[in-house]
Amino acid sequence: MKEEKRDEFSGFSMQRLQGDRVRHTLQEIYDGFADTYEENRGLFDMTDVFESFFRRLTVEGGRVLDMGCGAGEPFARFFVDHDWSVVGVDFSKRMLELAARYVPQMNTIHADMRDAAFEANQFDAIVAIFSLFHIPRDDHGDLFAGFYRWLRPQGKALFTYATKEYTGSDEFDGYKAFMGQELYYSHTTPDKLYAILKETGFDIESADYRNIGDEVLLWITVSKPAADMA
Repeated sequence: MKEEKRDEFSGFSMQRLQGDRVRHTLQEIYDGFADTYEENRGLFDMTDVFESFFRRLTVEGGRVLDMGCGAGEPFARFFVDHDWSVVGVDFSKRMLELAARYVPQMNTIHADMRDAAFEANQFDAIVAIFSLFHIPRDDHGDLFAGFYRWLRPQGKALFTYATKEYTGSDEFDGYKAFMGQELYYSHTTPDKLYAILKETGFDIESADYRNIGDEVLLWITVSKPAADMA
């Protein structure tokens, strides 16, 4: 994988400094979550979600990218069990150590998802579950552009998005408590999100609010048109 190189000593802005601080804090927190992973396995039942998404896919035995894969459960495990090739990206080294144990068939990359880079038309599906909303919303457009470029025509992406139902604000850029830790969350409004997705070129197949583990989040499925080979 070709990783983007960033100049850490020039062109700093307050937003960039804040973004790097968020990145390091989240890495530390998720490394800590690895210590209690065993006791929290199965806390969120997403069976209906990934079975519904899987039925939408048009290929068998394809290739999926899991952005923010964590320990590889349940999505990577599900795809491996259905004979798919899985690439997982996560910035927590400790979580990837767990992934090597629970889903050894998954190819993992230790990186921030904003630094990931792949050739065009490489994946039949992309998932970003409980991960995208930890990235500053000003970076979401670039991530969606990457998803679009990396997907093959007719490929689909599934991701979770925080909204007012979760944070209490139409737009949010701050911290909320989760499992005893203060985690960074960032989101815009659903309407602005949909506009970004459409401008990127995606067709929006579904956008549903789901309550899983007493957390109400927006689950979105998008697809890349069949005719687009960009």
